[in-house]
Amino acid sequence: MFNQDYSMKIGCCWAYAIAKYGYPPPIGGVLKAASEVADLGFGLFELEAIEEKNLKEIEADAERIAEHYKKAGVKITNFSNLFRDIINQDHKKRKTAIENFSKGVELAKFFGADTVMIDTWVPPLRFIDDVPYKDKLEYGKRFTYEVDPDFRWSVFWDLLVGSITECNRIAKSKGLKLCIEPRVGENISNTDAILRLMDEVDSDNFGAVLDTAHLHAQKETLPLSVEKLGEKIFIVHVSDNDNRENYHLALGQGTIDWKGLFKALAKYRYNGPVLIDIIQNGFTGSIEQEYINAREFLLNLGKKIGIKMECPPPQKMK
Repeated sequence: MFNQDYSMKIGCCWAYAIAKYGYPPPIGGVLKAASEVADLGFGLFELEAIEEKNLKEIEADAERIAEHYKKAGVKITNFSNLFRDIINQDHKKRKTAIENFSKGVELAKFFGADTVMIDTWVPPLRFIDDVPYKDKLEYGKRFTYEVDPDFRWSVFWDLLVGSITECNRIAKSKGLKLCIEPRVGENISNTDAILRLMDEVDSDNFGAVLDTAHLHAQKETLPLSVEKLGEKIFIVHVSDNDNRENYHLALGQGTIDWKGLFKALAKYRYNGPVLIDIIQNGFTGSIEQEYINAREFLLNLGKKIGIKMECPPPQKMK
């Protein structure tokens, strides 16, 4: 039993909007998703801009989106601000991506988010067949690669560190924390990789999204990942899989040690968002029901192991 004077806060990932309305969702889907998660009883949600076209769509409707979330009583706890070219070896493309990232940070501030999340995308290798995360989210695929003889990881690593450092500077200047989600197949794909990046960036403002599905598929021991990252965990994304593929299944449909994970989080007094990240495969019912089931799974787990979890309800305008 843990002596807790705080609680972990359950909410929804942007995966809900993607599962319902596509990748990225049209503005109509963005608005509907916020209303729907509120109707399901969730008061915490995310919002995402991916690439310049989608960023401009979000910018053009920013006031309407903010007002809609406010009326629904849903807080945007995290803004995912995603541009592949932040790691492009072409200086002009990288500069444009970072400029777009900066615009996204302005939006995150406007929406009242606490964190800005970015990805580190796939390495600049030649993909023989398909490319991961190219046009849509697909899990469990196989890829083949070739390495350019002129490519040098050490040079690319310095570029990556420089870009993330600049993104962190921009986020911090607006009072927002920056976080990265290690994802299967990306430049930062596991706990030790992001720890190395944290050492390079060297900022308390920079932390991790602990995504249970991606790390479990990387054969990570999740309680050990928590122990390694400690207070540098800013967000937790929860979904399940079988430890072989990075599927984002309903909680309890895989082999994740949920008790061990949350006991480890409690050790570090984690009181941030625990966002349900179910997106595909293995549904026992509608996706709406899966999110409700996941919330009950987490609340019941908390009771069993003596950890306070709550699901902040929507604070709808009267």
